[in-house]
Amino acid sequence: MPMASQTSNALPLYVQVSELLIRDIAAGRLIDGERLPPERGMAEELGISIGTLRKALADLTEKGLLERVQGSGNYIRQGGTGDSVYAMFRLELLTGGGLPRAGVLELDRLRKPRDLPDFGTSGEGTRIRRLRYLNDVVIAVEEIWLDGDAGLVKREFLSDSLYRFYQRHLGFWIVRAEDRVTIGKVPDWAPDEFSKPPGTVTGYIERFSWADRPKPVEYSRTWFDTDRAHYVQRLK
Repeated sequence: MPMASQTSNALPLYVQVSELLIRDIAAGRLIDGERLPPERGMAEELGISIGTLRKALADLTEKGLLERVQGSGNYIRQGGTGDSVYAMFRLELLTGGGLPRAGVLELDRLRKPRDLPDFGTSGEGTRIRRLRYLNDVVIAVEEIWLDGDAGLVKREFLSDSLYRFYQRHLGFWIVRAEDRVTIGKVPDWAPDEFSKPPGTVTGYIERFSWADRPKPVEYSRTWFDTDRAHYVQRLK
């Protein structure tokens, strides 16, 4: 699968490759002891340079998920730290894994509507609406509300991973989240690119996310296509 192009809000290419492999390991698509393809062929398949691939493999090695054997190849090693930018992203393709990406649809600073649950400390919030992908497959639309006291969100700095953006640009990070998974109707603002038209009943996730404060700093809701993706929570 060719990697996403290097756009202003994309993760660095080597991080994209590392994240893709971490999610494939977690999903069981890459198993302990499995040898990866030769680096040159793997780089060509992903559409990246050898240098970028080796940087991604070095990242996996540091996390204990890869063993690089001189003259033999690169071997998957489960049981490492598995620290991941997308550690809290629970949607996967039906076949497992998939690299998360996002396209911003709207970004607005607004008064919090009365129908939102209680979160944060401000009466205002930043609302971000996005189209979500796994690899190149559209799998969800989401609406994220960040508490107004959390900081100013500028579109040009947004990353595919909002949690990474919070840490790098707003100075806090999400330490825990609570998901409530059920079904819901696709909202009327969902774009035509989403596979389910507005009003269709589909998978639905509400999430509350905490930083280092008593109240959640973020509230989000996600409508996902159950014909293309499923919600996965692995317990260890």
